[in-house]
Amino acid sequence: MIQAKPKALTFDEFLKVYPEDGRYELVDGKIVRILATRQHEDVADYIQDLLKEEVKHQNLNYKVSNRIVLATLTQTGVEMGRNPDVSVISRNQWRSNRSAYTALREPIQLEVEVVSTNWEDDYDDKFDEYQRLGINEYWIVDYLALGSRSYLGNPKEPAIFVHVLDEDLKYHRTRFQGDERIASLTFPNLDFTINKILESEG
Repeated sequence: MIQAKPKALTFDEFLKVYPEDGRYELVDGKIVRILATRQHEDVADYIQDLLKEEVKHQNLNYKVSNRIVLATLTQTGVEMGRNPDVSVISRNQWRSNRSAYTALREPIQLEVEVVSTNWEDDYDDKFDEYQRLGINEYWIVDYLALGSRSYLGNPKEPAIFVHVLDEDLKYHRTRFQGDERIASLTFPNLDFTINKILESEG
């Protein structure tokens, strides 16, 4: 007996059946649970708390969250549902429809992904999808130096990559390592380095 192949879910169908017991993404039509190590969660929480404090300190018109799900498209037009480690959205955009769920199809200000062992997702797939959607700024935080040497250098060293959309809607990538203070479009006054993360983990 030949079993029928499960039907690929659309983004809207994914939202309707989204489980309530954790974080999930829609990947190639399937629901995939995000399972992160405690260290990964600690780093993501550290960044989220830092950005929330910066929003408050600078009186910026942003909301910082780890619960936003974004509809993205691959190069081949496959609909995905991404749940970044940290999202930053303008309060005006957030409050434009207060009764809506925390799922969006339009670009927001900033996404942060903390790199895990499946580092290609962040460096390649999500890079392309966030650029295609038009996310203004995208950070890759590779605190364990898991990415390839083509990104991290040789020898590989932990880094934060900040990507900012240019006038052609393509990401311009800048790598920050050690005590190099990142240059952020969204948080220009932020004093943030990869070493601060490593020190917080020490």
